[in-house]
Amino acid sequence: MTPDVFLTVLAPENLAIIAIATFYGCFVGAVPGLTATMAVALLVPFTFFLDPIPAISAIVATTTTAIFAGDISGTLLRIPGTPASAAYVDDAHRLSQEGHARTSLFVSLFTAAVGGVVGVLILMMIAPQLARIAISFSSFETFWLACLGLTCAIFVGGGTVPKSFASLCIGLAVASVGIDVAVGHPRYTFGVPDLLDGISFIPAMIGIFAFSEVLRTVQNLEKRKEAVTEITEKVGRALAGAFRIVVRFPGTLARSSVLGTLVGALPGAGADIAAWISYALARRFSKNPEKFGKGSYEGVAAGGSSNNAAIGGAWTPALVFGIPGDSVTAIAIGVLLLKGMTPGPRIFVDQPELTSALFGSFLVANIIMVPVGILAILASTYILKVPRAVMAPVILLFSLVGAFAIAGTVTAVWIVLALGLVGYLMEQNGIPLAPAILGIVLGKIIEDNFMISMIKAQGDFMGFFDRQYSLVLGILTLGLWGLLILRTIREMLRAGRKRKGVSR
Repeated sequence: MTPDVFLTVLAPENLAIIAIATFYGCFVGAVPGLTATMAVALLVPFTFFLDPIPAISAIVATTTTAIFAGDISGTLLRIPGTPASAAYVDDAHRLSQEGHARTSLFVSLFTAAVGGVVGVLILMMIAPQLARIAISFSSFETFWLACLGLTCAIFVGGGTVPKSFASLCIGLAVASVGIDVAVGHPRYTFGVPDLLDGISFIPAMIGIFAFSEVLRTVQNLEKRKEAVTEITEKVGRALAGAFRIVVRFPGTLARSSVLGTLVGALPGAGADIAAWISYALARRFSKNPEKFGKGSYEGVAAGGSSNNAAIGGAWTPALVFGIPGDSVTAIAIGVLLLKGMTPGPRIFVDQPELTSALFGSFLVANIIMVPVGILAILASTYILKVPRAVMAPVILLFSLVGAFAIAGTVTAVWIVLALGLVGYLMEQNGIPLAPAILGIVLGKIIEDNFMISMIKAQGDFMGFFDRQYSLVLGILTLGLWGLLILRTIREMLRAGRKRKGVSR
């Protein structure tokens, strides 16, 4: 980074824009139903009046903070702010119920900042190399990568393999609603025009997590009276505890941050798959894997760092080839084009100041996010002092308003109610919710890329193993499927031995 660009990024006007965008992103990200993509989209009109570097700085700061802020609603209300947050929402919410909401959120904040910084440092060093890998990914590799994400969801679902697989199938069934990609025929739309585009994952996620939580809260209030206030830690104690937890897992942070950056750089992958794979690997190498899904700080740290690291990775194909890594970078490319700048292979030569400013803005935004995030956490945790009997209808109101805001149709409200009931029944029968969400998110990606690949290969399944990267990903995915089958057999044998022991 040249001194001129460094001074531009740290100029008082640019720092003020980053700070304002950080507060804005924190507010939007913390509201259930509002996403980082929506925050950036609402910001676009204001970028018309800014120079290129401040405009990009504003987008970067908003995205970085909104992704973290999604953990606030996930921890306190069990409403994930992003699909990637669903990977560790059970851990974060369980910690909140145990009176450790602030500690959990501070862990999310610190690991998000670490992941963001690591992501941009990797981006600075090997962006062109990462982009070459990203550009070589075709529908074959994207299909296997999405399958790998679904496989990890079964591994970390929290229930038995059959129950996690059942949850995944429910999510895939929801994802199948809409126009068939191959023949263009409506599926399971029941004559409702709003369902032709499929079921948006935001209303689905709100329904499965939030409305089911409302139903469960009402049921619990019938059984017992809950205290008016929940215990929250003192600020100093929570900060010190979170710092000790972050320091305790350096390997998890490093692995998740690097993995998040690499997966985030692949078009069509993004933070969703990165968070699930990072969470699964953290559980695999953890000394206490049994705590995952039941209140694991290590799980929160793995998912949070991977989440934010993927943001930096998504900018790699966007900058080098003009291919958006996710919806946010797609909007950012549009802003750059409006400013007369064309992302592409020559951007590092023709406009090096822009890429340097982007890297600098990422670093500054992740640093500013820490104090802003602390203030947001302190303000938001007062929600826990609201009685559950009062909070339940408020959660329901936020859920319905958020679903309507994101989709703009009443059908989204009915989706929240219907899938909320499904989520409630799933939990009543011990079926985990998180795999269903990933099935909804990745179902369309898997189907689209499978059909495109089959057309390319003219119906030959071996075409999925013809390319170098697809071969590696395919063997890895099939190997994990084999492990899942062995794990299922082992669970069935163990259950059979228990039944025999009881009958005796």
